Order: sequence, then C-alpha cells, then structure tokens
Amino acid sequence: MSTLASVPDLPLEHLHSGKVRDLFALADGSLLMVATDRLSAFDVVMAEPVPDKGRVLTAMSSWWFAQLADVVQGHLLSTKLSSLPEPVRRSELAGRIMLCRRARMLPVECIVRSHVTGSAWKEYRAEGTIHGMAAPAGLREADRLPEPMFTPSTKAAVGDHDENISFDRAVELVGGDMAERLRSVSLEVFARALPIAESAGFILADTKFEFGLLPEADGTHDGLVLCDEVLTPDSSRFWAVQDWSPGATPHGFDKQPVRDYLDGLGWDKTPPPPQLPDEVVAETAQRYRFAYERICGSSLDDWPGA
Repeated sequence: MSTLASVPDLPLEHLHSGKVRDLFALADGSLLMVATDRLSAFDVVMAEPVPDKGRVLTAMSSWWFAQLADVVQGHLLSTKLSSLPEPVRRSELAGRIMLCRRARMLPVECIVRSHVTGSAWKEYRAEGTIHGMAAPAGLREADRLPEPMFTPSTKAAVGDHDENISFDRAVELVGGDMAERLRSVSLEVFARALPIAESAGFILADTKFEFGLLPEADGTHDGLVLCDEVLTPDSSRFWAVQDWSPGATPHGFDKQPVRDYLDGLGWDKTPPPPQLPDEVVAETAQRYRFAYERICGSSLDDWPGA
C-alpha cells in the first residue's frame, strides 16, 4: 500500500486543489490531474488519508474510460508517468495521474439513478418528487426505479453542497439541445455500466458524470467529452447485490464506514473533523480496493502496469 495526502511541489502551474484531486497545467495545453488519498465526509476533508484510495480512483476511471470509448469520448490521454515532462515524473505519483485534454466544463453534474436513495430519497419522502420531477407513487427507500432516471445537479463552490435541479433548470443552464444531449449520453453510459457492475455482484444505485466541451470540435463530433472520474466509489453508489432489500439503504463500497463512525459521534459536521480510528481507515481502504478488483477484474497490486 502507498499513501499520498498532498501533492509534492511540481514545476507546473497549479490550477486547483479539490477535496481529493490537484489540477495542473502543462505547457502543451493539456491538464494533469493527481488523485490523492484525501477523503471528505459531509463536505469536510478528514485529517487521515485512506491508503491507495487515489490509485483506486485513477485505475477505475482509466478502466471505465476504455469500456465507454465507443459511447462517448473521454478526456483521458494517458495514466503513465512517461507521458509527463521528465521533471514531473515523481515516483510517488505513479498510478495516481491522469493526463487529460483541456475542456470547458459544463455547469451541470449529470446524475443517473436506478434506485431512490440519498438526497433523492429525502426529497421523495417529503415531496413525492425526485429533483423536482414526477416520480412513481409508493416507492420505498432504496427501491428500484422503473427505469434509470436522469437527475442533474449544479456544481457547488468549495464547502457548499451541490444543488439538485430539475431537467427544466438544466435546460436554462446549458440550453435545450445540450441538456437533451447530456441526458441521452448519461443514460447510455449508465446502461453500458449497469450490467458490468451486476456481473461483478454489484448494484449501481446511482452515479455522477461530468462533461466538458473541447475547443476543436471538427464536425465528426460535437466536442462533448466525459471528464473527471468515472464510475468510481467516490462518484457512485455500488451496493452488493445480496445486501439490497427495499426499505433500507445498504452499505456502499465507498466511504460508508467513515460516515457511519462520524454519525455516531454527534459531530456538527463542521471543521475540524474528529480523528478517525485506524480500523475505520483500514476498512474504508479495503472497500475501495474490493470494488475496483471485483468490477475491473484486476489486482490493485498490478496497477499501474508497464
């Protein structure tokens, strides 16, 4: 196992530090994304990194980009250190980098849900709607929807919560044609991913996609690219098939052990966060690794490959 809580100084323009990733600009116009082992819960970054988490996120995203290449183009160019300028090839970054094409990010997060859970369940229980849109009556917590549902949100500023929005609001933000395109592509990607997850023993309850536009659309495509991470435990809810039963949300293969621990403390969910016990960190790392190895069919010990 390896751990990276923060990115070392690099001779590159540093563009942004997120909860998990750091973003750098390269001289040729491409972007370097580095996935650390930082973990956030309730929008607060924990003090303790989760070993190999960033490697899981990078390995899984790389694998999914390859699976989805015939559905939508991705921004990923390479995950190999050898693709970077020599002064940037730090050994501690191995398995954690994505060299990407630069895109203009669209201000809508594209969530697709096959089950009603999380914020969607809270809204449904109170209002009978999902993202302000009509939903079937009589659903129970974690129930399967009649068909996957496109439920967009806006991208919040750092420290704020994303805002669930209706499809009509998405149209206002990006225009009717683009909103339709985002819905269509998101549902098509989800339809490709769903049986892959199921064959590995998982229910893909929901996931979030982010898209951008390339400046060099050439007539063969409209410049739309799938960006950021794809179908990872940080962007998706993966449930073990045997754990699911309508009426309660099963534990996901993600940061759920951390959420459960924090929920039991009476913490007000503002910084600074409580200290995480070693066993909670270890269980979380194991769940991330398990999700990658079961779905992608490879040992994390073999990532990155040659």
